[in-house]
Amino acid sequence: MIALRPARSTDAGKLGEMITRAVAAHDWKPVLHTGAEDIAHAGRLIDRGWVTVAVDADDRVAGFLAREGGYIHALFVAPQAQGKGAGTALIAQAKRDCDRLELWTFQANRGARRFYEREGFAEAERSDGARNEEGLPDIRFTWAAGQDAVRDTAPGEAGAGNAAAGPDAAPSDPAGDPADRAPTPAASSATAPSGPAGATETPE
Repeated sequence: MIALRPARSTDAGKLGEMITRAVAAHDWKPVLHTGAEDIAHAGRLIDRGWVTVAVDADDRVAGFLAREGGYIHALFVAPQAQGKGAGTALIAQAKRDCDRLELWTFQANRGARRFYEREGFAEAERSDGARNEEGLPDIRFTWAAGQDAVRDTAPGEAGAGNAAAGPDAAPSDPAGDPADRAPTPAASSATAPSGPAGATETPE
């Protein structure tokens, strides 16, 4: 059973580790930050009040979503929790809180792309990656209340990397490139970290 709660400062270590592992899981994703930097980045997201964590029945952190208003900065699910509903629960909560959502995920993160499409997100824009820290081609997805994109019930591939993936196969970082993209200037008024959290990973 998955439950959601606001992130605590003591969660930073676990969330930073998710980001680090998500990057390592993709051979196409460059390693730009140390594990310590990922933890510090997670701490900054928590301090801004943007982070919701998903926990399992044993109160272990299964995933997290960082959201500033309707902009999703990051979505990650721990490898051992993929396919168990954490990514889906986090996105569902964001939908209840906002009438419109948007996020970026890497084009190479196919699991995240499938996850978001199943969740009703529609592709709005593609870029060559010139505006993100990794320099990788990415896609902006949007969702609006009442918008119904094609939803696929087939299980998604678990992985790590951009926003979410799977029947809850959110990769360790679903929006997540969850969290690897420096938001575009229009994406956020606050200084969103350009580091490990910006693009979504594959949730689920």
